[in-house]
Amino acid sequence: MTETLPESDSQRLRKFVDPGEIRELTRKAVSRAGTRQWSIDELSWASLRPEELTDTDRSVVRFITFIEDHIPGYLTYFLDAFPVSGEDLAIEEFCFNREYFRFLISWANEEERHASVLTRYQIEAGISDPDALMRELAEEGRKKFALPYENPLQAFTYTLVQEKATQLFYQRFRTVATEPVLRDLLHRLARDEARHFAFYAELVGAYVKRHGLAASVPDLKDVLSTFRMPLADTLNGYWRWSLKIADATSYDHTEAYEALVRLVSDFATSRGDAAMVDLAEFVHRIRAV
Repeated sequence: MTETLPESDSQRLRKFVDPGEIRELTRKAVSRAGTRQWSIDELSWASLRPEELTDTDRSVVRFITFIEDHIPGYLTYFLDAFPVSGEDLAIEEFCFNREYFRFLISWANEEERHASVLTRYQIEAGISDPDALMRELAEEGRKKFALPYENPLQAFTYTLVQEKATQLFYQRFRTVATEPVLRDLLHRLARDEARHFAFYAELVGAYVKRHGLAASVPDLKDVLSTFRMPLADTLNGYWRWSLKIADATSYDHTEAYEALVRLVSDFATSRGDAAMVDLAEFVHRIRAV
């Protein structure tokens, strides 16, 4: 006799894709990460030319160090949102979370390397000294990171957009930077973020495929309408700082929204799919503001 889940459990499980599917997505992502590893010591630190850094370069490096160094907060959020302990977890939910955990550990390792290499760059370039920087990062790092979303598709969509936006920013910053070690570093960071985006694109795609465009688009629109880059509401001086950086690098994070539209278009049943058109027009209105 098949056990019937209480309605609340049944509703909760519909928020997940098949554990076997995320297992395969995680396997591919972790495998890709393993073949593209790099170490901080690989950078040609002896070639660093601090005199080539502009005031804007220094400001941007400080800014992105704050963002990347908040990895303990990001990881804590996802571990809380997708727990891997507790007998009250349904087996299917636990299996999903357990497979996602494998990706999280690989991802966190890479993001920690980003934080560490940017910290070292600041010190090597004379932007800050070790003790002052440690305290400065701690002041912001101890602030809690949270997202205003209630289901996995929303959380994963947020992360998809954030990873793409970060990738685009590093690429844009590299086009205006001239210091050779910084340019090499930005290339490595952008390449990592592109892989992270690829994983979340596949995961969001799996949700859309399982639940359909009509059921998924409201969650996607909710994320885009409330999207803020990490630390936007907690980092002191974030908005003024970010606007100056955006002007200096010709960067607009809403460009990342187009990646979501392209992803979702693959699941449209026709060129005139109502849900697809709705999302595309929604993004156009946001970007036109």
